[in-house]
Amino acid sequence: MRILITDGGERAALATARSLVAAGYRVYVAARRRSSLAGVSRGVRSWRVRSDALDRPAHYAAEVAAVARAQGVDVLLPVTDPSVEALLEHRNALPEHVLLPFPDLDTYRRASDKAHTLELAGAAGLAVPDTLLFATPADCGNLPAASFFPAVLKPHRSVIPAEVMGDVRKRKVGVTYVDDPASCRAGLAALPAGAFPVLLQRRVRGPGEGLFLLRWNGRVLAAFAHRRLREKPPAGGVSVYRESIAAPPELVAAGTRLLEVLDWRGVAMVECKRDLATNRYVFMEVNGRLWGSLQLAIDAGVDFPALLVACASGREVAPVWDYQVGVRSRWFWGDVDHLYLRLTRSARALHLNGARASRLAAVRDFCRFGRAHDREEIWRWRDPAPFIVETLGRLGLVR
Repeated sequence: MRILITDGGERAALATARSLVAAGYRVYVAARRRSSLAGVSRGVRSWRVRSDALDRPAHYAAEVAAVARAQGVDVLLPVTDPSVEALLEHRNALPEHVLLPFPDLDTYRRASDKAHTLELAGAAGLAVPDTLLFATPADCGNLPAASFFPAVLKPHRSVIPAEVMGDVRKRKVGVTYVDDPASCRAGLAALPAGAFPVLLQRRVRGPGEGLFLLRWNGRVLAAFAHRRLREKPPAGGVSVYRESIAAPPELVAAGTRLLEVLDWRGVAMVECKRDLATNRYVFMEVNGRLWGSLQLAIDAGVDFPALLVACASGREVAPVWDYQVGVRSRWFWGDVDHLYLRLTRSARALHLNGARASRLAAVRDFCRFGRAHDREEIWRWRDPAPFIVETLGRLGLVR
C-alpha cells in the first residue's frame, strides 16, 4: 500500500512517516521544500509541491492529486488545518480510489469552530471557561471589567477566509493573551473581520492536558492522554516537552460523547486544561487532525497513524487502550526556544501571571532531560537526517 503524507515540514508528518515506514508501507511525503523534516526521513520518497494550501487551496489540491495519481497512492494523510481543509473542500480533484480518512468538510468545519464546540463540550460534561462572545467587530465596545482578566482572545476558527486584491484566499489567525481591557481592545482591533465571532475567555490556571482519540464507524478504537510540561510560548502554545499520563475516565467519557455528537470519523485531539482550583477538565478546543506531539503517543505504545491507515483500509482493528505511562518526549529546538524566552523576557511580558518565572529554574529544568523515560522527538540514531536538516535550518544553512 502506498501512502502520501502532506506538510513534510511538520513534526506530525515526521512521526507519521516514521510510523508507516516501520509498518512496511511505501511512504511519500509532499512539501514545499524537498529537504523537509519528514521528506529526508529514512525510507521516505519526497515530492515537492509549489502551491500553498492557504493562498491557493484549489491549486494545492490539484498538485497533491497529481502526485497521488502519478505514484499510485492509496491513502492520503494531510497534516495541517489548511491542507486538511483544502483537500476536503476540493475532494473531487483527487483520484476516486484515494482514501482520505477524515470526516466530511461540514463536520470538520463544525469541529474547528471554537464557539460551536464550546457549547457541545459543556453538554458532553466538560467544564468550559468563562467566555464572552464578540459576534462582529461592532460588538467590541462592550468589554468586561478589569476583574475578568487575565484572559485570552480566540478567533472562532484558526483558518479563515481573507480577501487579497479581490481574490478570496485563506489565512491563519492565532490566540492573543490580554491582561487588561486596554490590551484586549488593541487585540480585537488587530483582528480581521473574518476572525469573528471572537471568544474572550478568562485564563484557566493549570496544566494543559490533551485526550487523543481515534473514532471509526461509530466506535472509539484508541485513546491516549498527555500532560504538557513546557510550551512555546511559555504561557501556553505548542508543547515542547510533554509526558504520557493515564487517560482519566471522566475525560475519556466526555471526549467520546463530544465526538459522538460531531459524528466524527478519524483522529482528534480534545485539548483541555486541568483547573488547579477545581481539578476539573476545562475544554479549550478540538483539533481534528494529527497533532504535533504525535511521536509521544507512538513511543508510549499507541500508533495512531498505523491504526488510522488500517481503519481506512477496511481492516479489523482491535481497540488500543493500554500504553506506557510516564514516557516523556522533548522537541529539542522548541525547548531551546522556550528557554530563550524564559531567559530574555520578563514574567509580565510572557503573560505568566504569577507562575514560577525563575530564570535559574528554567535552566535547571532544561538540563534535567535525559532520565530513564525521556525521548527526543526528532533525533533518532537510526534516522538522524531530520534532526540534521532541522538544525541546519535553525542556523540558516538550509532553506
